[in-house]
Amino acid sequence: MTAPKSRRTVTLDARSLRGLAHPLRIRLLGSLRRDGPATASQLGVRLGESSGSTSYHLRQLAAHGFVEDAPERGKGRERWWRAAHQGTSFDDALLHDADPTVRGAAQLYLHEVASLYIEALSTWVGTSHEWPEEWIASSDMSDAMLRLTPERTAELKDRIHEVIEGFRESASDEHDPRAALVRIQTQLIPTRPTD
Repeated sequence: MTAPKSRRTVTLDARSLRGLAHPLRIRLLGSLRRDGPATASQLGVRLGESSGSTSYHLRQLAAHGFVEDAPERGKGRERWWRAAHQGTSFDDALLHDADPTVRGAAQLYLHEVASLYIEALSTWVGTSHEWPEEWIASSDMSDAMLRLTPERTAELKDRIHEVIEGFRESASDEHDPRAALVRIQTQLIPTRPTD
């Protein structure tokens, strides 16, 4: 589960996990990372929530260091928020913490992230026809089954993350009209044989 660490990534610990392990907070943080700075009202519209609810959860995210003010955007009393980090790294040790509330928050967090992955993939399947052919041709939705040991699986995971980080370093200019945010989802999970 652990993603490569960089100064752009925050690693969850027991305290910060409690601050993030809420479905709306995870969605708010994802929206700020993906779509950029916004006000509580704008986020409410984006996510179909009241501005009061988004405002409360943004303050909770700020208290745990996930979001911060974007003062260069605000005018008057308008408060803009931005993500404090580009990514989140999950420490698998949280699943085995002595405190059952930490283990519960870890499970809730992982289930919500998995749901968001499924939602993103379903959205692509349902809207891919709206994209230019070059994007359809360059996209991928595939799976592979390999018989690996835990050590070889960890090696594969590390190599995949190295490739992704190499592309992050040479990412397209944000002003390139042909560029789009590209979502990369990897799942390396063992499976049991079906009977």
